[in-house]
Amino acid sequence: MTHSISVLYIYAADLWSVQQTSAHQLTSYCLSFAVSTHEPTMSTYISELQVSLNAAEELKLKKRGFNIIDGNLNEGTGGNYIRLWYKHGSVPITKVQVSFNNNMADGLNNAGYTPIKKDLNAGAWGDYLYLWYSQGSGEFDTPIVDISVTTDAANEAEKFAFGWERVACDLNRDANGNLIHLWLKREKKTYICDVTATDSYGSDMDLFEKGYIRVDEDTNRGAGGAYVFIWFRQTTDPEKALKEIQVSINADQHLEFQQQKYKQVSVDLNQGTGGNQVFLWYKKRSNPLKAIGLLLNKDVVKDDQEAGISVIPKNLNEGNNGCVENLYVNQ
Repeated sequence: MTHSISVLYIYAADLWSVQQTSAHQLTSYCLSFAVSTHEPTMSTYISELQVSLNAAEELKLKKRGFNIIDGNLNEGTGGNYIRLWYKHGSVPITKVQVSFNNNMADGLNNAGYTPIKKDLNAGAWGDYLYLWYSQGSGEFDTPIVDISVTTDAANEAEKFAFGWERVACDLNRDANGNLIHLWLKREKKTYICDVTATDSYGSDMDLFEKGYIRVDEDTNRGAGGAYVFIWFRQTTDPEKALKEIQVSINADQHLEFQQQKYKQVSVDLNQGTGGNQVFLWYKKRSNPLKAIGLLLNKDVVKDDQEAGISVIPKNLNEGNNGCVENLYVNQ
């Protein structure tokens, strides 16, 4: 189920529904209302995150003044009952990332991100997953005022529809449990203003320091080859936003986008797999882009499209035996 609901629902809720609402949902209502009707105050910022792996750690975090977020980050795996916690404060978190290998962690560490040293797959099979966050204050940093968790992919469309930003990595990655995602609500509406890609880790620290967010899922998932990641930066100015993103999976499409004056991201998203060359293209036109990410679950594509998400129907693993991965954008 989804664990934080837009403030719009409160107008239609009857008294019984409100009485059944969890404490965190009510907090989310109030914060969403504050964001939509007033300038956020310092107390609405998410300023610290923590993770508990057992009941004893939950008790310690409660005593330290942390608030719990509904949802087991290990749902469906049989592993530890893992919970996410947050605090409000005056110095906002502006970026949240996930690492699932040591090389990903190195770039975050070198760029000064704060690690939460609790494996999100503890007690289950799967990758060693860790959360990281940054409290940046630069041009490409927009404060986070709410955070939520979905433990069922069927509820993602609702989050997209109400303007939440999805953190790309499934927190049950390779653990065979439910699809688990974090969702962020920002102080102001943001738009995608830059996009790039990497097929190695050497430039990670530089990209993080320049304000980029890494889409924390490999575009070569299950296909072998290099780890390839898409990166983007956000702006609150729609005039600076990218307006369209496309994917080419063969030479004819490469030529077509060149002729239409798209700009190419030079990294092959299929690098090292033996499959088709796959490239990302972008331009400024029509409506500004608000979000970009990857979808690996074809069962939710229809619902996400009905929620306003545009899924580009081209497999980023075209020509190899990896997972079917589609790029999505939100306008």
